[in-house]
Amino acid sequence: MRGWGSLFRSLLKAIWHAFTALDVDKSGKVSKSQLKVLSHNLCTVMKIPHDPVSLEEHFRDDDEGPVSNQGYMPYLNRFILDKVQDNFDRIDFNRMCWTLCARKNLNRNHLLISDDDAFKIWCIFNFLSEDRYPLVMVSEEIEYFLRKQTEAMGGSWIEEKFEEYKLQLSSKHQCLNVWELIELVGMGHFSKGMDRQTLSMGINEVFQELILDVLKQGYMMKKGHKRKNWTERWFLLKPNLISYYASEDLTEKKGDILLDGNCCVESLPDKEGKKCLFYVKCSDKSFEISASDKKKKQEWIQAIQTCITLLKVGRPAPHHEARQKRRELRQKQQAEQEELELRMRELQTANENKQRELEAMRKKLEEAAANAAEEERRRLQTQSELQDLYRVEMDKEKMVRQQMEEQVAQKSSELEQYLQRVRELENMYHRLEEALEEERQARQDEETVRKLQARLLEEEVSKRAELEQIHLYQQETISQTQAEKQELERERLAKESALQSAMQQLQQLEADRRGALEQYEEVMKKLADAANNTKSWKDKVVYHEGLMRLIQPGPKHPQKITNWGPAAFTEKELSLREKDWQEKKNRPPTPQ
Repeated sequence: MRGWGSLFRSLLKAIWHAFTALDVDKSGKVSKSQLKVLSHNLCTVMKIPHDPVSLEEHFRDDDEGPVSNQGYMPYLNRFILDKVQDNFDRIDFNRMCWTLCARKNLNRNHLLISDDDAFKIWCIFNFLSEDRYPLVMVSEEIEYFLRKQTEAMGGSWIEEKFEEYKLQLSSKHQCLNVWELIELVGMGHFSKGMDRQTLSMGINEVFQELILDVLKQGYMMKKGHKRKNWTERWFLLKPNLISYYASEDLTEKKGDILLDGNCCVESLPDKEGKKCLFYVKCSDKSFEISASDKKKKQEWIQAIQTCITLLKVGRPAPHHEARQKRRELRQKQQAEQEELELRMRELQTANENKQRELEAMRKKLEEAAANAAEEERRRLQTQSELQDLYRVEMDKEKMVRQQMEEQVAQKSSELEQYLQRVRELENMYHRLEEALEEERQARQDEETVRKLQARLLEEEVSKRAELEQIHLYQQETISQTQAEKQELERERLAKESALQSAMQQLQQLEADRRGALEQYEEVMKKLADAANNTKSWKDKVVYHEGLMRLIQPGPKHPQKITNWGPAAFTEKELSLREKDWQEKKNRPPTPQ
């Protein structure tokens, strides 16, 4: 059969079932009278003008007997399929072909499913079967169908059970025809524990998705365009449209939302007492819809957006694309298998040729064996002489090997001593680094104590200046007139009290300074100990290495030189001290 589009392939499969059913004696041929009836029914259901004369004219040269499938195909292509347009009901077409073939082939005994369910399985088989005749469904597609049916029934898929079933299919080349598939599902082999209604609902859900292209369905609220009221509708999503009905029995259709690549679907905030809102915006209209909950809302938005994206890029529905990918993968694997078999045959042929060549070579070797016997005798004699010579050489080589082994042992011992010395040197380096770290810490402690001592000295100087001012002011007050003596006496007593307080503060500052000095001496002692420790480790490292240069940390910026030594204060601290000193200098003396 020549290549067809997906529509023509599905039509051919259904027609093949009908043609095969008319072949009563399984000879591969059907009478022309039956083909006339079949052709008339096909034209009627596919809305094609029927020409009864064309069949007689086409088979004018074949009046001797019935027509084979290959003989009927040219007529079917020319006068029927080439005139097909996508304006007929495919379900009616499939039911017509189903009616012709089910009457003869369907065994209804012990089936748990109705005739309508069997018809739906027949349609699913035509969708998933391979594009070769006689039609069969491979094990991969059987598993795909049974898995989807189990999920639709709310059950869990048992992989081990299907693997056991696949072992039974090995004698049938891992495939089933349509009647075997109907019997497999109808007998409930993979749906044990499920009632008939659940099984029927599962078959119907898979049928709607794969055959009717129903990607999602369910009840939602829709806002009207004219009356602006909210009404519950049964929505049904297909790849290119959303249909909504009065109820789920699909008897009263209320409208369609045509989808294309320019449509969009977006979420809406809650309003008018409605929650879980979203709208579908098309080129001419926008539709506001309310889902039952947030999960349903997100599922519908995602499903509609997927359809719009597929329409925008021109890709088919997901299950059509998945089926095509599975078929392409099987074709690729089959091509690889055929290539492997071809290579195996080529290798077998090459192996046989090689065996013949080896047989001819064996005969030549047998002929040469006699000639080689004499040479073997001479070779053995020569070999004996060479063995004596080799024995002498081996003794020499053994002595040389022993000497080399002794040298290697000596070198290994020297290497071990060298590695031990390296490890000791690394240990000394680690200890030297620790001593340097202790010295650095001691210097930091010294710097801290030095800053504290400088601060205390500065406060002591300030207090002394303040006492001098008080003393000068007191002398001036004493030199005043005798009339103010009593008042001055009282003020003097107050000043002496303040002076006594200042003297106590000065004594406290001197005590603090002595404590800071003691801390400074302790830090200097630690610094000396760390320096001695560093020097001892320096000597050890110099002893082992011969030369070592101590790299001390240097300042990262230029050092400031003050009365307390280099880098005693930061530049910020010096500026603050200078500012404080200027304020005290410019401040007028406090009147006593």
